[in-house]
Amino acid sequence: MKSTRIWLLVAGFITVCTANIDMDIQACNSGDIKYCYKAAVTLTTGDNAKNQEKKTLGLEYMRKACKFGHTQACDTMGETYYAQKHYQAAKPYLVDSCNRGKKNACEAIATMYRDAQEIKQDDVLAKKYYDKACTLGSADACINIAIMYRGGFGVNINRDFEKKYYQKACDFGSNMGCKHFIKMDNQDKGIEEAGILDMLKSLFN
Repeated sequence: MKSTRIWLLVAGFITVCTANIDMDIQACNSGDIKYCYKAAVTLTTGDNAKNQEKKTLGLEYMRKACKFGHTQACDTMGETYYAQKHYQAAKPYLVDSCNRGKKNACEAIATMYRDAQEIKQDDVLAKKYYDKACTLGSADACINIAIMYRGGFGVNINRDFEKKYYQKACDFGSNMGCKHFIKMDNQDKGIEEAGILDMLKSLFN
């Protein structure tokens, strides 16, 4: 009896969810864009994401919501295509998101240019987008620029700029950024780092 009651509750929940999706789709088709996005999210998340047919339908509604100006939908399209390694499809959405201040989108475009992901390799453009992502608060992007200045990738080798970007990464909470900045700063101040032998001796003092 108890199990029957549980199955009835589950069946009722599924029926309600299906009805809600149908209502969202109907509202979307009537021109209410926020319901296009709502339907898209429902169809591309949770258990629905495991159903390829529903997921594909959800992406169609996500694309429609983006087309008519729903910025969150555009952000999701870029993230989805990039995660699926459909880089050319992702690029216009990522550029739009980056221009609206989404640091992850800027960083993704930079990586596409750096690693030639379905696009011509271009360190200058990679630096441009990493710089924007760094300005928006991405510690990883700041570290990537520091590495570019260390190796002369798309820029002239410049130790001062390398150190500056490690410091920015450190300010954004990166342990790696802090480690490299402190090491370079100590070198500039003439402070010698303890060698392995000194470190071992300190354990017994």
